[in-house]
Amino acid sequence: MKIVSYNVNGIRAAVGKGFLEWLQTVDPDVVCLQEIKAQEDQLDLSLFEKAGYAHNYWYSAQKKGYSGVAILSKTVPDHVEFGTGIEYMDFEGRNLRADYGDVSVMSMYLPSGTNLERLDFKLKYMADLQKYVDRLRQERPNLIVLGDYNICHRAIDIHDPVRNKNVSGFLPVEREWIGKFMDSGFIDSFRHFNKEPDHYTWWSYRANARNNNKGWRLDYGMVSRSLEARLRRSVILSEAKHSDHCPILIEIGNP
Repeated sequence: MKIVSYNVNGIRAAVGKGFLEWLQTVDPDVVCLQEIKAQEDQLDLSLFEKAGYAHNYWYSAQKKGYSGVAILSKTVPDHVEFGTGIEYMDFEGRNLRADYGDVSVMSMYLPSGTNLERLDFKLKYMADLQKYVDRLRQERPNLIVLGDYNICHRAIDIHDPVRNKNVSGFLPVEREWIGKFMDSGFIDSFRHFNKEPDHYTWWSYRANARNNNKGWRLDYGMVSRSLEARLRRSVILSEAKHSDHCPILIEIGNP
């Protein structure tokens, strides 16, 4: 199974920048999208079907033009779960899961902490997400949680760790949480294969940050440790430029 995850920063804008043509070239089995910023009825679903993803599932925020996640799939999942069942989390359309045999794939978009109010919201979300995932893995142990976590785990994951030490996305409390999330039974799949610096998935639109590779690694493919032996590849596809993020790709082998 080849899976791509991509914060598209607006699916309609990304489609206009050649996203679907790019997707057909990469040819993943499953695509997890974040920050779609659209309602399903605002999209021409036939475009995704023509690209090979006849089975597409959209979980939008109630607020139009904001947040939202999606899963595009070549095959029909056994089950699709919209949201977490926790109202304040689901109001913003941030969690969508599809089950394929013994493997579950979640598209997840953690909030950013752009101000004090949103930081408090983010921290609550993180705590409740951990509890939700802990319960979920009792039923679906082979869980892959892909998406924009809005957190850099270590200094190696951000271009300027010193100047950003007090910025949301690299705060000690956030970094501690994502470390504990991994410790609860997940592998940071990219770091499983690649320990080198200067690999990022998000760049500011300001100051020519992307061309200078002054970025942050905010997007992760977190894979349950029970799938470690089946993990074949995990890479950052930095050549894709339909968003201020770039996609990540992981491959899971058969049992």
